[in-house]
Amino acid sequence: MANISTASAQWEGSLEAGFGTISAESSQLFTEAPYNFKARAEHSASITTPEELLGAAHAACFSMAFSLVLGTKGLTPKSIETTADVTFDVTAAGPAITGIHLTNHSVIDGLTETEFQEIAQIVKENCPVSKALAGVPITLDATLG
Repeated sequence: MANISTASAQWEGSLEAGFGTISAESSQLFTEAPYNFKARAEHSASITTPEELLGAAHAACFSMAFSLVLGTKGLTPKSIETTADVTFDVTAAGPAITGIHLTNHSVIDGLTETEFQEIAQIVKENCPVSKALAGVPITLDATLG
């Protein structure tokens, strides 16, 4: 059975002067979190952006997919920590997400460095969020600790 997760966004005003709110409808983890274009273009620590939310989703998906692949090999990770840096830029073609850089640090017993790197690359290519973002360059630095 398919699972549908729902989020919503509301916007008022022009792109430059406007503002909006984002809500996680399914989980109710956050409701009416503010967002605006200024935060997106100039960075703001107190207002979220679509790229931050996308990065959170990608980091979570990568970590869960890594655990899944390890489980198929009979391994259980001690920890998997992933950060996603999502770059937004105004290009000649217009505003765009121009890249995502994943940084992963995992503690997993029973893997060689070579095996770890192979699995990390497989996960980068095949986690559902990576697949959904196939049109965006995705890079990865993964370390086994």
